[in-house]
Amino acid sequence: MFFDKEEDIMERMLEGMVIFVAKIHNYILSLNDAYEKNFTDKQLHFLVIGILGMLILMVIYPLFKLLSENHILAIAFIYVFTVIVVITFAIEIGQKISDSGTMDFADIVFGIAGFLLMFVIFAVIRQIFLAIINLFRKIGKH
Repeated sequence: MFFDKEEDIMERMLEGMVIFVAKIHNYILSLNDAYEKNFTDKQLHFLVIGILGMLILMVIYPLFKLLSENHILAIAFIYVFTVIVVITFAIEIGQKISDSGTMDFADIVFGIAGFLLMFVIFAVIRQIFLAIINLFRKIGKH
């Protein structure tokens, strides 16, 4: 019974996202009609996704440039975290569409939590390893 509620929540979330995207889509189509541009659906996708991608890039590029000086692991984490979120949602949506399992929001949360915990463990071990290397370098200079 608990899982049915989670599935309902997931379905409502996905439905809400689909409705939100549909409203944006309809708004863009109304602008296309209002200004008589007559762009095809493919041309609109080309323009909208291209512009959206560039807007995201304008935010992400300066952040990654700042981080890249000494924080390559942070950049890798952001990238992998994003991929993990997409993969977990894709798995759950795929289960719903194919009836190969139940679509549970908790599965997404637990999957992401698993990655976060394993990343923290990796980061701690990495820091210990780097501290030991730096200690040996300091001892070697004396």
